[in-house]
Amino acid sequence: MKYAVKLFYSEEDGGFIATIPELPGCSAFGETEEEALKEVKTGEELWIKTAKKEGRTIPQPVAEKKYSGKFSLRVPPELYKRLVVEAKEEKVSINQLIVYKLAAG
Repeated sequence: MKYAVKLFYSEEDGGFIATIPELPGCSAFGETEEEALKEVKTGEELWIKTAKKEGRTIPQPVAEKKYSGKFSLRVPPELYKRLVVEAKEEKVSINQLIVYKLAAG
């Protein structure tokens, strides 16, 4: 399976649901984790087969994409000022401070 799978237990359904977020609508149910994963693999194959048949674009799996690690973000001037002050207090660059905050969640 090339695509990332999200797997969770559903109290409402009384079993596991596996989805492939990159393939809209691709999901499967199983009474066990293994069953749900097996079923979503089948769903992935059918989703791709149908997309090809209908001439739809098949997304490249996120795991196979290359990323630069850069992104631009505009923030209000007052927030930027607070971040600069905090970074100076911590003796780190503003980039290091923001990466730390993002990683800490």
